[in-house]
Amino acid sequence: MTGSIADARAAVTRARAEAAEFRYKYGYEMPCDVLSKRLANINQVYTQRVYTPSLSLIYPPSLTLGKAYMRPLGVAMTLISLDDEFGPQLYKTDPAGYYIGSKATASGPKQQEALNYMEKKLKNKDFAPGDWKEVVETGIAALSSVLSVDFKKGEVEVGVVGADGNPLFRKLTEDEIDERLQAIAEKD
Repeated sequence: MTGSIADARAAVTRARAEAAEFRYKYGYEMPCDVLSKRLANINQVYTQRVYTPSLSLIYPPSLTLGKAYMRPLGVAMTLISLDDEFGPQLYKTDPAGYYIGSKATASGPKQQEALNYMEKKLKNKDFAPGDWKEVVETGIAALSSVLSVDFKKGEVEVGVVGADGNPLFRKLTEDEIDERLQAIAEKD
């Protein structure tokens, strides 16, 4: 997530509630694309008509109060999953209600530079080549290139889904990150 920490907590709570409700109602886990669409729709509603005090002088309160009772959440969410039917999925939603599935994505101040880097690396490919270790190395190299920083093992956090056949999310340890950083250094 990128954005306000408080808004991110609210968005995560809402996403968990939506996923739990889906599982209760349908009996299986909510697919990543369905969750991202639902969260994007919720975000989009928050961008619609809101209370405008200046209009309350001209129009009755019923016309100046809209459906959106909450300000838009200022977070961009990246959702990842391993779908039984479609395999790995990556979706990104923004505060305006836009969502998109992609091979690689980035968020934050240097988002466009990171996307350009990844586009060059993954051009004409359906996915990042190699096993999860090589994919992590590509991600760290993109971040390092865009920020013009050589990372040390304690300066970057990496999370993976589906590494070594395990469908659960986990954070890499500092030793695993150090191995990936050394592999990147050997390639250069």
